[in-house]
Amino acid sequence: MIIQICVGSSCHLKGSPEIVELLTQAVKDHKLEDEITLAGSFCIGKCNRVGVTVQVDDVIHTGINRENFKEFFNDKVLSVIENERK
Repeated sequence: MIIQICVGSSCHLKGSPEIVELLTQAVKDHKLEDEITLAGSFCIGKCNRVGVTVQVDDVIHTGINRENFKEFFNDKVLSVIENERK
């Protein structure tokens, strides 16, 4: 799985450095270093009024912030990995 975090100016101002830290820690906490590649990306083209844009494989998610990060990670990352393992 490849997860790209937008680090363009708009997302940077909306907290992309924090999302990078949260994703890095979540990947380590779940021991997914061999299954997930984290990458930064300049504008993904889906700017949103709030939160950061994150692309998981080919699916773009907008509005990711500290408050909804755990739900995003559980629903869009962990559940996908679990389904792929089946």
